[in-house]
Amino acid sequence: METAYCVALMGPCWCLYDTIRLAFASIFRGFSMAMRIHSAVRQSSMLTLAFACHAALAANVNPDLAARAAHEGIVEALLVLPDQATPMLAPLDADADYKTHRRALVDALRARAETQQANVREWLDARGVTYRAYWISNLLWARVSAADLAALASRDDLKTIESNPHIALHFAPVEKSAQMLPNQVESVSWGVDMIQAPRVWAAGFSGQGVVVAGNDSGFQWDHPALKTHYRGWNGSQAQHDYNWHDAVHAGATVDTCGLDLQVPCDAAGHGTGTVGIAAGSDGGSNQIGVAPGARWMGCRNMDDFGDGTPQRYIECMQWLLAPTNLSGANPNPDLAPDVINNSWGCSVAEGCTAGNELKPAVDNLVAGGIFFVAAAANDGPACGTIAYAPAIYDSAFAVGATDDFDRVSSYSSRGPVAGIAKTRPDLVAPGDAIRSATINSGYAVGYGTSAAAPHAAGAAALLMSVNPALKGHPEQVAQFLRGSAVRNFVSDPYNTGCGGLTMANWPNFQAGYGRLDAWAAVVAADTIFKNGVD
Repeated sequence: METAYCVALMGPCWCLYDTIRLAFASIFRGFSMAMRIHSAVRQSSMLTLAFACHAALAANVNPDLAARAAHEGIVEALLVLPDQATPMLAPLDADADYKTHRRALVDALRARAETQQANVREWLDARGVTYRAYWISNLLWARVSAADLAALASRDDLKTIESNPHIALHFAPVEKSAQMLPNQVESVSWGVDMIQAPRVWAAGFSGQGVVVAGNDSGFQWDHPALKTHYRGWNGSQAQHDYNWHDAVHAGATVDTCGLDLQVPCDAAGHGTGTVGIAAGSDGGSNQIGVAPGARWMGCRNMDDFGDGTPQRYIECMQWLLAPTNLSGANPNPDLAPDVINNSWGCSVAEGCTAGNELKPAVDNLVAGGIFFVAAAANDGPACGTIAYAPAIYDSAFAVGATDDFDRVSSYSSRGPVAGIAKTRPDLVAPGDAIRSATINSGYAVGYGTSAAAPHAAGAAALLMSVNPALKGHPEQVAQFLRGSAVRNFVSDPYNTGCGGLTMANWPNFQAGYGRLDAWAAVVAADTIFKNGVD
């Protein structure tokens, strides 16, 4: 392997180790390379460097995981391989569509995992260890003993071994709105109205031709406001293959729904509410969704109590990039959604992102042409409180919350985010007293960036409905949403400024580029509307 190429791909230590391995192999085979090693001193020096590099290449084990394994015996672990970069693909032909690129990306990710994970899988199989292998992030989830962990820690084909903590969904505190009473029935939700979605509908675009995915606690798929919008419903029967996946498997703590579900279910109610805000409507007194003409699909990444794990988040993201049938077979990236709403956060404090194991999954979804919306979190009003994956990643579109007076909600997390250059949040959207669907075919009012994020997901669907050329181009969608956001009336009564900026500066770390406006985004994105449709 050419040295410069080797260092670029694998790092200098691995290249030195590999060079040494090849040199000594040639000694024992009698090849001419042995003649290049001139003395026992040089051999000794190379061996010393080889052992030093071996120590450097051994897997870095999360200390908390090691302590838990010693105490509990069996623990859930994420075995993270070194190569996590999004594969470099050959440029597409001028007439190729984004689905061609997505297929090539999925093929490359799967091939890499198949090759690079082979030895680890063989080792796990030989020891009878329960595991699941993933390709969207190059890693494996496994249930390991303390002895397994000690053996895995010495491997040079693993980079880190992380924990897989169960993380409870963090709800926003309730804030009373001056204009909205709890459980007040509206024909059109106030948030949907404030971002001017009905104006887009009146122009003939309600999200038709676009697929929005929920990545959440599950869904009551047959809710009156959701059933006819579910991609798995054809008007007479349901087909859940390629439209639903359950990442909550045997061994989880459950209450109502069960495990490895073949039919969508939502005991927590959170997912039913978020997908309702993005795409729900009963066509009458419950027009709760921004893009009711869109179709929705979904994956369950949290259990009945709203607890998620990094493994579940990653599994759902992988399934969304290449949906499978209910048996988990025959992945088809052509059936991936156009937009994904993620109203959840994965805590750094609990070890979730210590190895950044979620970041490759988010990056690969966006590289596959999918617009990835993330709730900013509910830990405001202090600055620097956008601290959880996936909102902290550059490739995600992070959304904070406002009330019905265009005030940034007190609980809405503010930026800046350490280590990233982009402004966070990207923008803010209605999040206070938002009425949406809930389980048992009912409706309820909720608060939080969990409610704000699906407003942005629905607005993205409206944009793609008006201009289908935006499908597969998430950065363009983000630019239109940011560039058209309302600024003039947005205020923050709970914080005077963050990161050296105030609400007099745009963008800023409190409201990003402003408050979401679906109509303004549509006008900016399509020449028909620019030329006078109103």
